[in-house]
Amino acid sequence: MSASAEFDRLRVVLVRARNPLNIGAAARAMSNFGFLRLCVVNPFELSFREARSAVGAAKVLANAEEFKTVAEAIADCTLVVGTTAGGPRTLQLPLRPLAEGARLIRQRLRSSRVALLFGSERTGLSNDDFCHCHWLMRIPTRQEHRSVNLGQAVAICLYELARDAKAAFSRERRRLATAADIERVCGVLFDVLRVSGYMKLRYEGPSKEKVRHMIRRHNLAPGDAEAWLGMLRQVLWKMGSGDD
Repeated sequence: MSASAEFDRLRVVLVRARNPLNIGAAARAMSNFGFLRLCVVNPFELSFREARSAVGAAKVLANAEEFKTVAEAIADCTLVVGTTAGGPRTLQLPLRPLAEGARLIRQRLRSSRVALLFGSERTGLSNDDFCHCHWLMRIPTRQEHRSVNLGQAVAICLYELARDAKAAFSRERRRLATAADIERVCGVLFDVLRVSGYMKLRYEGPSKEKVRHMIRRHNLAPGDAEAWLGMLRQVLWKMGSGDD
């Protein structure tokens, strides 16, 4: 498979980006390295498609897809990776350095779609955004100055992905469930846990985070996801019917 075909499977997802110039710079970096699928989730400025910073990347901006939620933007992906500067926040997901993360992403791109998430310039990705991720990746900046400009962060990550484009990584042949498949499984499982009394209303947010992380760690195949959906729906039906 050609590198361009693999690159087309990557979704660069900008979540709540505030500055159109940064979106334009990200698009320019994407065009530089051959990654052309840009997704934006609730951009702060709706005029981002006119950003002058997207020198030579007008087509990337014109074809950018807009979404209201992260879940919609990543629905067709089997691997979702969030980027973070780290810092004092306690992370519930594995945090991998850029070189290792890029290698794993390249392996997955040989067989399925991957989403690479970047948060807003001010706050980065939220804990709710992290719920959709399988693991996180960090650019190796010095501890005293962790944060990187959004456009630069996109450029650095994509350079790392592109620089070994001709390397022979092992091919992942196993098909995996998409993010949308996983979200359907989580949705029915939430209903089961709520009806059973296991998930309490006041703790529902943290419980959902843990469930999503747990399900994603299993890397379900499409058939397995469908089987889990069927089993959970049957359990939910039985719980509602009052049968023993």
